Parts: sequence; structure tokens; C-alpha cells
Amino acid sequence: MPKVIFLPHEELCPDGLVIDAKEGDTILDLALKHNIGIEHACEKSCACTTCHIIVREGFDSLVESDELEDDMLDKAWGLEAESRLGCQACVKDEDLVIEIPKYTLNIVSENH
Repeated sequence: MPKVIFLPHEELCPDGLVIDAKEGDTILDLALKHNIGIEHACEKSCACTTCHIIVREGFDSLVESDELEDDMLDKAWGLEAESRLGCQACVKDEDLVIEIPKYTLNIVSENH
């Protein structure tokens, strides 16, 4: 059973968290199920970037992003080569290490 390791995030997950996952689970669903309040303004429809995550380990095990996700990621605050949308990134058979960025485009737009 793969594990998803959330690195510590100052507000959402101060101590980090290790979660047992099933193949097909999305990173966003796992986070929400375990009380990690990643924003998801579009309700998981791949229409915003508020659930932007960075996959620090295991990125190559994910199914490739599609054109819609790539287009949305181009708008993400702090985009990196290992960036994905949490609502689209599905667990496969490898462990993943996930970083939740400190800021999302939504938080920056609202001047937080």
C-alpha cells in the first residue's frame, strides 16, 4: 500500500502527516479526508489552481497531466517542474512526498 507523506505546512499541517493510500486516490481527497484543509475553490473540477501541490518524491509514478491541467498549472503561483493540481494527481503504486505551497494564487489575490 503506497504512502502519501505531507511535509509540514505552517498552517494546514504543522507536524506533517503520513497517510496510507489506495491506488486511484487523489492527493486532494486524501488531504481533506485527514483534515488538511487544502483550498479547492472549483470543487475539484480542474478549473482553478488553489489545490496546487509540489510532488517532492514519486512524481514520475503519477499519470501524466493532461492539457487542461497543464493550462491551469501555467497560472499557479510558485509553479515548479514537479507541480500538480491535487484534484488531478492520483496515487499509483509508489510512495509520494507532497509539499503544500505556502501561498496559492487565491491567497495572494486576497492579500493574505
